Amino acid sequence: MTLAARALDFGFRGHLVGSVAELDLPAGEIVCLLGPNGSGKTTLMRTLLGLVSPLAGEVTLEGRSLAAWPARERAARLAYVPQAAQSYFDFSVLEMVQMGRTAHRGVFGTPGERDRAVAMASLERLRISGLAERPIHRVSGGECQLALIARALATEAGHLVMDEPTANLDFGNQALILDEVARLKAAGTAVLFSTHHPDHALRIADRVVMLRGGRVLAAGHAADTINSENLSALYGRPIDVAELVSPDGTRRRTCVAREVPPMH
Repeated sequence: MTLAARALDFGFRGHLVGSVAELDLPAGEIVCLLGPNGSGKTTLMRTLLGLVSPLAGEVTLEGRSLAAWPARERAARLAYVPQAAQSYFDFSVLEMVQMGRTAHRGVFGTPGERDRAVAMASLERLRISGLAERPIHRVSGGECQLALIARALATEAGHLVMDEPTANLDFGNQALILDEVARLKAAGTAVLFSTHHPDHALRIADRVVMLRGGRVLAAGHAADTINSENLSALYGRPIDVAELVSPDGTRRRTCVAREVPPMH
């Protein structure tokens, strides 16, 4: 099962945000979108989900045009984690996570025992089951982000699209989410996520796509594509990629922005 785009122009009526010649997201693979603010990552993701119509080209799911899929069937196969936003509705955290089950029961269906069980299991995986009955607008930004991820997990979709899933999270919870995404891959789920942390891509991504100004600056295997030359061009400042050795002997690569001398 593959989500794919070909010759894709994305944006809004009268405003081209960017173009991608080719993008594939097959089962059991993690792809990371890297790029500075305003590079088009969110608009591209929303186009791949069918929330924004392509300006040109096509998005396909399982070889079939995404536009041809009934909304409910599409929602059961594609899950979305948006950037956390303030909620003004008095839903509990559990009720919001159960909304991830809507594609399985219909918009007007009442959540059943399985829906509740799947939702609670998703909360437990992210260690926030203790928040289940708390109103969503009374949790922290980081807790809300975890709840949005739990909602996506509750869909049991084969493709998961995550827009900066570690935003607003502390260091420990960032590691928790990265570990969970790695486990999803092992279970056959396809994951596309964006981040402002190239280290996260080095840790879990199979491939990366670097976007700058809506265009693909570089794309390929994470280990090969995340290098000093590409990162420096992507972010417009010198960035080094260094190797660290942990006390247990594990070798890892990390990205460090080089200090730029002050202008006189």
